[in-house]
Amino acid sequence: MSDELNLENAEERIGVYVCHCGTNIAGIVDVPEVREWAEKRLKNRGVVLARDYKFMCSSLGQELIEKDIKEHQLTRVVVAACSPHLHENTFRTACKRAELNPYLCELVSIREQVSWVHTDKQAATDKAKAVLSGGVERVRHHQPLEPLRVPIHPATLVVGGGITGIQAALEIADAGRRVYLVEREPSIGGHMSQFDKTFPTLDCSACILTPKMVSAGMHPNITLMTWSEVTNVSGYVGNFVVTIKQKARCVKTDLCTGCGICQEKCPKKVIDEVYEAGLGYRKAVYTPFPQAVPKFPVIDIPNCTYFQKGTCKACEKFCPTNAIDFNQKDEEITVEVGNIVLATGFDLFDPRRIPHYGYGRLANVFTNLEFERLTNAAGPTNGNIVLRDGKTTPKVVGIIHCVGSRDRNYNNYCSAICCMQSLKFAHIVKERTGATVYNFYIDMRTAAKAYDEFYQRVLEEGTLFVRGRVAEVTDAARLPGEEGKLIIQVEDTLVGKQRRIPVDMVVLSAGLQSRHDSKEVAKLFGISCSADAWFIEKHPKLDPVSTMTDGVFIAGCCTGPKDIPNSVSQGSAAAARVLTYIDRGEITLEPVRASINETQCSGCRICNNLCPFNAILFHADRMVSEVNAALCQGCGTCVAACPAGAISGTGFSNEQIMSQIEGLLLLNLNGARTQEKEMAFA
Repeated sequence: MSDELNLENAEERIGVYVCHCGTNIAGIVDVPEVREWAEKRLKNRGVVLARDYKFMCSSLGQELIEKDIKEHQLTRVVVAACSPHLHENTFRTACKRAELNPYLCELVSIREQVSWVHTDKQAATDKAKAVLSGGVERVRHHQPLEPLRVPIHPATLVVGGGITGIQAALEIADAGRRVYLVEREPSIGGHMSQFDKTFPTLDCSACILTPKMVSAGMHPNITLMTWSEVTNVSGYVGNFVVTIKQKARCVKTDLCTGCGICQEKCPKKVIDEVYEAGLGYRKAVYTPFPQAVPKFPVIDIPNCTYFQKGTCKACEKFCPTNAIDFNQKDEEITVEVGNIVLATGFDLFDPRRIPHYGYGRLANVFTNLEFERLTNAAGPTNGNIVLRDGKTTPKVVGIIHCVGSRDRNYNNYCSAICCMQSLKFAHIVKERTGATVYNFYIDMRTAAKAYDEFYQRVLEEGTLFVRGRVAEVTDAARLPGEEGKLIIQVEDTLVGKQRRIPVDMVVLSAGLQSRHDSKEVAKLFGISCSADAWFIEKHPKLDPVSTMTDGVFIAGCCTGPKDIPNSVSQGSAAAARVLTYIDRGEITLEPVRASINETQCSGCRICNNLCPFNAILFHADRMVSEVNAALCQGCGTCVAACPAGAISGTGFSNEQIMSQIEGLLLLNLNGARTQEKEMAFA
């Protein structure tokens, strides 16, 4: 490199701070050596002081930085510590308090990228020096920036009417703010409305849920939009424009009283695959369950005799208020909101994917959701636990945990609720039938409040536990006493032998998995999915309800498997974040955004198609693209893809990136490059 380049920006006064992070960094990186090296070798690059401290993110560490900025008139700060995702804002705030523009601070990771991935102390120390050198070169080209300010519309959209969505909607509405609650089914309530009892307290699920459903349905600040789906989202945080398709109910809700006569008179019965999990029937005009909110029925158009053959109209004839309207059409409604909460829930793993468990082939193999409906007093058997014949009470029941979960062939993760759900089933079977109950488990996971006490209770009730993954469920009898039974073949790892256990009923505790359309929903709202298609949070520990798209929050089981208390907690957390934004009136956004030089833009539109946040608009009249700064997340995809080089990224200019690379390669030090290879870490 030329001497001229070496002396560029020499007037900058850079302070370097190296964190020990307890032993997280100092256990493998020689922190004092890195600090001393930076002070001596990077002096000609503008470094006027270098310090190390045990916990740089602590109040004392921040005060040290603030004091140095003022006393030594620092113009740039480089902190070598943990990931910028964790504490970048911490150190920027410290700089701001010392009246230094926060964007003149650079945080380089020597924990995640150095100490946590190396075992050789010298190699880790050498790499820490190189990473720090890159940060120094980069910060020399930083420019003072100011955050963007965006006004916040006070209304909120909540997508998903399960317990999480209801909780979020009520929290926001109770604070006096307008909420649009959108649910794709005819009623809110979600999966929780199908349950009989909830663990570990065995509360009646309906007793907990129904009052909240009624509150949401009657709340003056909540606009309930069931039988509806979001079809388009545009805009940005504080100013979203959302299009919602409200499907035709074929019922005039302003006239309907919810009397139920139309359902009573409808001659067409349909197997209820949704609410009753295929165990019961409903009519072609129906409400999913008696406590449904709203109380208005919908007409199942594909199964309605009138829409199939043009005859019948029994519901219309008997309706006392003339509320039936066969000519009703789908309607599109557009709303403006400032924030969006996604609480779209989960799908149940389909046990048919594991054919050796016999579901769908062997009559008396039930899923957990089917069993929930069997035990529910409002279910198809009025709460009686019976076999598929509808009358025989089982004398021996086998409950299999982790069906589709903790299995690398299906879902490698734990579904969080299966153990407690299975324990609940065991208790209910014992309580109502006195049957012998076997629980087949891999590991018992009862970590939350009062969960282990419930486990001990079920043990004391006499439930038999077999530790081992079930290999097969079969009806092929081989031994005396197996005729007419279902045989569970399992290796009992506690006694170290194979066992064949005959039972009358098998309950498969199927795991939770992401919604079948979660990737399409994520794309619609401009957020990301994990490999398992769960929505990805901004930070799993520090920001579990935010996403990388400002103004879009996630809560409940759409982020991953969780129980009801955790889902409710996340719903409240998302509501709190939304209310914080609304109460501020405006939000400040990171100024790290892309921008397009219109004179260089060729109008090829490559960037429009690649932007994961739909932040780039194309002006056909001028044949140029433009970045919406409020939507842009500064990911750099467009910058890298632009063939004309017309796009630049604030905070990530070519000059900054190339300087950082030169610093990483230690090309910024004095002397010839051949000498550097020998002397770099002397």
